[in-house]
Amino acid sequence: MRRLIAGLVLGTALATTPMAAQAETPKNALVMAFAIDDLITLDPAGMFEFSALEYAGNTYDRLIGFDNDDVSKIYGVVAESWDVSEDGLTFTFKIRDGIKFVSGNDLTAEDAAFSLQRVVLLDQSPAFILGQFGFTADNVKDRIRATDENTLVMEVDQPYAPSFVLYCLTAGVGAVVDKKVVLEHEKDGDLGAEWMKTNYAGSGPFALNKWTPGESLSLTANEDYWDGAPAMKRVIIRNVKEAASQQLLLQKGDIDIARNLEADQLASVKGDENIKLLSKGKGALWYLGLSQKNEFLSKPEVREALKYLVDYDGITQTIMAGRAQTHQAFLPEGFLGAYNENPYSLDVEKAKSLLADAGLADGFKVTMDTRNTTAVMSMAQSIQATWAQAGINLEIIPGDNKQTLTKYRARQHDIYIGRWGPDYQDPHTNASTFAWNPDNSDDASAKPLAWRNSWNPGDMTAEVDKAILERDGEKRAAMYVDLQKKVLESGPFVIMFQETEIAAMRGNVNNLVLGPSFDNNYYRFVTKD
Repeated sequence: MRRLIAGLVLGTALATTPMAAQAETPKNALVMAFAIDDLITLDPAGMFEFSALEYAGNTYDRLIGFDNDDVSKIYGVVAESWDVSEDGLTFTFKIRDGIKFVSGNDLTAEDAAFSLQRVVLLDQSPAFILGQFGFTADNVKDRIRATDENTLVMEVDQPYAPSFVLYCLTAGVGAVVDKKVVLEHEKDGDLGAEWMKTNYAGSGPFALNKWTPGESLSLTANEDYWDGAPAMKRVIIRNVKEAASQQLLLQKGDIDIARNLEADQLASVKGDENIKLLSKGKGALWYLGLSQKNEFLSKPEVREALKYLVDYDGITQTIMAGRAQTHQAFLPEGFLGAYNENPYSLDVEKAKSLLADAGLADGFKVTMDTRNTTAVMSMAQSIQATWAQAGINLEIIPGDNKQTLTKYRARQHDIYIGRWGPDYQDPHTNASTFAWNPDNSDDASAKPLAWRNSWNPGDMTAEVDKAILERDGEKRAAMYVDLQKKVLESGPFVIMFQETEIAAMRGNVNNLVLGPSFDNNYYRFVTKD
């Protein structure tokens, strides 16, 4: 670790060090540089951030999984198998024998039931994923229950498409926690929530070693993991937000993988024979959220004008360079019902005309909360420049992701530039956040992106609810296409890009898995030559 810290401090001095003097990480440890400043909690019942869910995907077993290369193939993890009743209301899961938590306790159906109940009872950010099936604090213990050590029963309120229910259990809320350990740390009826923010109670291939907020996250291998112990005995993740610093550390050999290289750094390392690149198309979308509490952004002409004031081609070709493609609808390419038309392009004169129609020919002033990483700041500055051409004075407010997210979730922003990733691989995951908002009040229980931006989508909420009950795939896909067109036309979102993730690795690192979602990136298969 001393070498790694020295690399961060010495900066450009490393660039002049002869290649023969390269550092080397331990053979049985994986060391990554990754921007993990969005980590707020390590509790699967509360986490809703990219880095946290990647952590959970490597440390907790979930009930259900899917094939990263073909997401239509769903398989059991903790749930070895399942049956669905004829009326579509009851799901019965057989819990796999032989799984032990890191504590040594056996994993049973009671742990699985407790884990799902706990998500609903704590009612934190991801609770809506289960709440959409009719589970509430009053009924969840009756409707999700263990009938014996190996049998979990879940009763939903409507006959949903079974794949929709199962995909939701592949999300972070499907993580199984050790009931005994969690309740040993319960205080004042909090179901262990305060302790779980910084501690661990899982059965996955890795366990938490230490989290130092803003600095690092380290994991240790679960040598008794039921599906085979990882080759890497430790995983050390350094919070390095600067892409140039990540490149220097990678080329020096102080880290094995750099996760956030920008266009310039990627171009540079492509010529390095000691470095190789791994890429994977993701479901994450880059977008702007426009608060409808703002007097200017609430005007439909302004919302449309802003969609004509983004240099989509310039950003994808330069700032993102290989790490994104233009995509303007809320369902990512690859999802059922994805709408892949992109009707907007940079057109300053069109935008000026729309602003004039809104009575804002001279423009207006507005702020944008922006994560202070290289790519996001660069995108924000590009948007700032093109908006200025139409008379809009955009003030960029930089901050760590946890700061900008907290403000966004409290509806205290004007504009938020963000990255949204699907929680599961069913189209409802994005429809239910971009086009659904049953209660637009400040104290609403459900807080999707439409709510965060204080937008009432009207009849679209009922249309989203109807789509999850449609079992005909073609009809259901058509419903989502229609919803996307409506959000494109009237919604408070400027959806810009779909992400491609690129990891840069030392040449001796093999078998890192990048998945279609942020929580399907796996370390357990990594080996080193």
